[in-house]
Amino acid sequence: QVQLVESGGGLVQAGGSLRLSCAASGRTFSTYSMAWFRQDPEKERSFVAGISWTGATTYSTDSVKGRFTISRDNGKNTVYLQMNSLKTEDTAVYYCAARAIGPVPKRADDYANWGQGTQVTVSS
Repeated sequence: QVQLVESGGGLVQAGGSLRLSCAASGRTFSTYSMAWFRQDPEKERSFVAGISWTGATTYSTDSVKGRFTISRDNGKNTVYLQMNSLKTEDTAVYYCAARAIGPVPKRADDYANWGQGTQVTVSS
């Protein structure tokens, strides 16, 4: 098991940037595939971006390609989501998720470890 704590959310104007961080506890962070999901009140939790346990492979949903970048620092037990050119439709609660070594799935049900979430609000 790994415990996850997100930070970095907030209010930003459209076109602005934010960087989310997800700090993980536990000695085995480097063996976990990591992902960011987001959810607004009327929709299901959806995949935003993911990164393999080595950091060599990243994935992102089409709507954020070219704007969001996922990265990880295994020495700091932290995964990041750099969000640029934010749009109002990016407004949501963003969750960090971890899955033991293996592929990086895009279904929320495939992740056993979740953070508490951090709110991102993009104003027009």
